[in-house]
Amino acid sequence: MLRRMASLPSGRLTKWVVLALWTLLLVPALMLAGRLGDVEQNDNSAWLPGNAESTKVVDRAEKFQHADTLPAIVIYDRPGGVTPADMAKARADAEAFKGVDNVVGQPQGPSVARDGKAIQTVVQVRKDKSGWEGIGKVVDAMTEVGERDAHGLGFHVTGPAGYASDSIKAFSGGGGLTTITAVVVVVILLLTYRSPLLPLLPLLTVGGALVTSEAVIYVLAKNAGLTVNKQTSFILTVLVFGAATDYALLLISRYREELGRHEDRHEAMAEALRRSGPAILASAATVAVSLMLLMLAGLNSTKGLGPACAVGIVVGLFAMVTLMPALLVVCGRWIFWPVKPSYGSAGASRDSVWDRVGTAVSGRPRIVWIGTALVLGAMAIGAFGLRADGLSNKDQFTGTPQMAVGEEIQSRHFPAGSGDPVYVVARAASAERVRTALSGVAGVVGVSTPVSRNGDVMMLGELKDDPSSTAAMRTVERARTAVHRIEGADAQVGGNTAIVLDTQEAAARDSRLIIPIVLVVVLLILALLLRAIVAPLLLMATVVLSFGAALGVSSLMFNQVFHFAGADASFPLLTFVFLVALGIDYNIFLVTRVREEALLHGTRHGALTGLSSTGGVITSAGLVLAGTFAAMASLPLVFAAELGFAVAFGVLLDTLIVRSVLVTALTLDVGRWMWWPSALFRRHDDPRRPAGKPDREPALRAM
Repeated sequence: MLRRMASLPSGRLTKWVVLALWTLLLVPALMLAGRLGDVEQNDNSAWLPGNAESTKVVDRAEKFQHADTLPAIVIYDRPGGVTPADMAKARADAEAFKGVDNVVGQPQGPSVARDGKAIQTVVQVRKDKSGWEGIGKVVDAMTEVGERDAHGLGFHVTGPAGYASDSIKAFSGGGGLTTITAVVVVVILLLTYRSPLLPLLPLLTVGGALVTSEAVIYVLAKNAGLTVNKQTSFILTVLVFGAATDYALLLISRYREELGRHEDRHEAMAEALRRSGPAILASAATVAVSLMLLMLAGLNSTKGLGPACAVGIVVGLFAMVTLMPALLVVCGRWIFWPVKPSYGSAGASRDSVWDRVGTAVSGRPRIVWIGTALVLGAMAIGAFGLRADGLSNKDQFTGTPQMAVGEEIQSRHFPAGSGDPVYVVARAASAERVRTALSGVAGVVGVSTPVSRNGDVMMLGELKDDPSSTAAMRTVERARTAVHRIEGADAQVGGNTAIVLDTQEAAARDSRLIIPIVLVVVLLILALLLRAIVAPLLLMATVVLSFGAALGVSSLMFNQVFHFAGADASFPLLTFVFLVALGIDYNIFLVTRVREEALLHGTRHGALTGLSSTGGVITSAGLVLAGTFAAMASLPLVFAAELGFAVAFGVLLDTLIVRSVLVTALTLDVGRWMWWPSALFRRHDDPRRPAGKPDREPALRAM
């Protein structure tokens, strides 16, 4: 069956059918992919599970105020002190703000700071169907009003609306991310194959896979309730470019080998697909299943990210085993120009760097793997310094956007929590008891007069600290403890600070739940693929050790070099899933080839031949994947920079050290026990065959 499937994109007639079908598929896909932004949900409240307390407050508070509103805190400042003319302008601006689309209610203020150097006005902004992009337009319109005739008066929009506006502008660099990622892929492919033409085919195929993925995700978000946001979009771009190009590298490498054995390029491609197909399929399945496990998350943003990225992996796999082979066969051998593989060139002996690595490791494999494991373990110690308890709004940017400047000015002249209070909703009969309890909470500096409606009452509590700070979240926790004690009040605490707190708690719960499940599922996939128990356990141990080392080094870099304030609460989980799923990829590529060789010549020969045969292509694949994730640093967001660095470093560590040194040394030391309890375990090495001299031709005919 595999042979028949492999012949479809490589057939003399069917290759044209495959190209025609992909052309027909891409026409509607291009139209749907362009509408993905229409279904994105970028506000934090949409990411929370329905049972989160802050989500319930949003629902109950609708009877008191417009739903889906965010405060825009407008700050004016003049270092020498504001003038009566400045105050008059602020009043005029407040009236003008009411005429801006999606500004609702009556502005609060303007009010002058005690030191007389700043003015503050709080404006409520409604989030419409366009989400954060709509809020960005409102903030831009307000900024245009505020900067008009300012005469040296500083103007900034901060608070949740200012954060939303600056965030959407940061995410708008996604087009640049795609370009940078594509350039990285092309450069690495040029260095790998030294052909100016060949990189065009993987790039074209990956582009088709990305567009098709976005179209499928749009349909799911539109009709199946899938939650997607800007974060999903940029991670999808990086993942499809990286993973799909990896599959292309493995296929091209095997196809090039087969061109040396087959005069007919159609037969060469069919054989290349049959030989590389199982490893590519197993790799993609492992990544896709791991990502689908994110659906167990309580956080809707994480729950939506899993299936969206899994769609990208599956579509990328489909493109690389259908469209890519058809394009290669249509182009023929000339696509490899100037170094075209000629018929009869297969099996040429060459002393590669991976042959030398294998020879060095094979001398004392036990000392090598123990020493390597100790070094990785030492690197992992740094993970204890990782501060993954969330970031304040201003700390989420690598630069200093408008809202961060405004927040800094606000904190110097006004109470840090002014303009963005906590919301408390309770039964009307308990209003005074709840108000008294809230007033006594440390960190709450003022409580508004309760407003009653339809049996419920709502009051606002002004925070002492920056609403996005850790101190403010601890205040929310204390407030919840205080009001929950009031019997019969059914009191709940919400607001933007509570939303951030609930998001962090949901992310921590997701990590505790999903990480063990991912480990078990990937272990089972490896056991089924290798038909063994020992090898999967050892491979999983190496990947987890590699993840710990990557996390440890990343933590040191974040704290000591980049000086980031911390990490997002979902950072450990996403880094783990990407590194374990993608890291196990390279082990699958290597160990399936080792097993193929071991069936003929024993495990020792198989380990060295597998390393020699796959070393070049896996290294290139690792460089591509690391390069695409590193491109995420082009976005001015701390989350993107941290995730990109951690995954890129982890992939390089896994490619260059774990796979080539640690796994090879373990395989050589453990020997045939790697395959216990399969039949291969009972096969002893052939003592007459010198290790490290690959005999690739017979192995390729095996299985």
